[in-house]
Amino acid sequence: MVVNFPFHQEQKEGYLLREFKEELDSEELIWHRDKKDRIVKVVESKDWMIQMDNELPIKLEEGKVYFIPKKVYHRVHKGAGRLLIKIYEY
Repeated sequence: MVVNFPFHQEQKEGYLLREFKEELDSEELIWHRDKKDRIVKVVESKDWMIQMDNELPIKLEEGKVYFIPKKVYHRVHKGAGRLLIKIYEY
């Protein structure tokens, strides 16, 4: 089974570099949960947001770090331009 993700991702030493392009259709950004805890560092973002289960969306700010616990539903909301993040899994 081939899964088409709404992002491009590269494995770097110690982290994943993930890019969501501006042309992305917002409908592709679905609720999901991860198998591991994640720390997400925002490299580039303009008005992109993250929403955790049972919470309001919050703005993803460049240079800031966000914690996503394993097995907690969350999703990204599209902003302007691209979103570039570094993901560290534990």
